[in-house]
Amino acid sequence: MSTNQTEVAVGGMVLAVAIGFVVYAGQMTGFTDRSSGYPLSASFRSLEGITVGTDVRLAGVKIGTVTDIALNSQTFRADTTFSIKDGIDIPDDSAVVVASEGLLGGNFMEIVPGGSPFNLTAGDEIEDTQGAVSLVSLLLKFVSSGSSSPTGSGSTE
Repeated sequence: MSTNQTEVAVGGMVLAVAIGFVVYAGQMTGFTDRSSGYPLSASFRSLEGITVGTDVRLAGVKIGTVTDIALNSQTFRADTTFSIKDGIDIPDDSAVVVASEGLLGGNFMEIVPGGSPFNLTAGDEIEDTQGAVSLVSLLLKFVSSGSSSPTGSGSTE
């Protein structure tokens, strides 16, 4: 009979750890962070690496998440909607940039605040955007510019 009680106790502990892990994973990914906020939108030429649920950061601090991405068939741009936590005021001349966490890291949206005394309100669109920079295209530009210019050009010997 004691082995039966031990098995039930161990099973209960395993179940509690599993529930704790699910709650922790949900908080870390922002899945359970559905607190109130206000929506903003922006239109990007390239939104490479950004998906629904991607972090929106200001000064490296997560202040929101991407809630919707759609292709605008008129402009061929990626129309994006994201939610900003209540209590965080964004100046109306701010910019949104698709930034990278590093060479091999993921992308996130970074808000670069402006200096306007007026703030964005729910539903406003941020006009100043900069899309994702492709690492492959940068490397191709670097390689092609290095091979086409002769070494030592510009010297006055």
